[in-house]
Amino acid sequence: MLHQTKDLQNLSIGATDGAIGDVTDFYFDDDAWVIRYLVVDAGSWLSSRKVLISPIATGKPDWEHKRLPVSLTREQVKNSPDIDTNMPVTRQHETDYLDYYSYPYYWGGLGLWGRGGYPNMLLPEYAGYGSDPAARAEVDAAQARTEARQRQIESESDPHLRSCNSVVGYHIEASDGEIGHVQGMLVDDESWAIRYLVVNTSNWWLGHDVLVAPQWVKSVSWAEQIVAVDLTRDALKQAPIYDPTLPLAREMEIAVYQHYGRAGYWPGAPALAE
Repeated sequence: MLHQTKDLQNLSIGATDGAIGDVTDFYFDDDAWVIRYLVVDAGSWLSSRKVLISPIATGKPDWEHKRLPVSLTREQVKNSPDIDTNMPVTRQHETDYLDYYSYPYYWGGLGLWGRGGYPNMLLPEYAGYGSDPAARAEVDAAQARTEARQRQIESESDPHLRSCNSVVGYHIEASDGEIGHVQGMLVDDESWAIRYLVVNTSNWWLGHDVLVAPQWVKSVSWAEQIVAVDLTRDALKQAPIYDPTLPLAREMEIAVYQHYGRAGYWPGAPALAE
């Protein structure tokens, strides 16, 4: 199901043995447009330290109680690598974090999350070797060799993690001029993929909110805070209106993709519109 990032920020994080804190932001991968970490303010029990929580650890959101359960203990979170969330998160920070929790690296595979499309597919029970100790040892050894090589070549790589909060307000540049600004994002709570940017078009005329998929983004100027999209102003002006007060129905998604003449991302999506 798709949720606005601002709604996900209303959730508190619950460990297996108590509360951890509240979500304040998200780091997303600007290559794949997938949320890689939740930024959580741990509050007074951890001196208001901000910690990162990977979607690998998250369960299903409990919207009634505004809680997101995670398969971690408070002690694990307390002893996790200290990362300054006010500074860019480097690949070395990520490897330290993932090694601490014994999570495989998500980069290098063909899926959104390495070898699969969902973060929990990185966990051992989804690795294809079940409870066979010999098979597990072989896979773990191969993983260790891969990780050692990746440490050498990846630790100096430029980070691709961006703050969701910081992108809100970025200008939207259509193929024929400015059209509006980023109002928010819609996130799949299973894959944690960003499926849409919510674009407010009132910069150009008395407009409304419309949806733009990240696949239609041509480029992002992080310095100038501009998102350039492969769409015209008129196409955006005539796009189906998005109502943020209502859940996003699949019928609405179909209408959006058909309006732009694009193929949908979901299984069984209609073919390209003529």
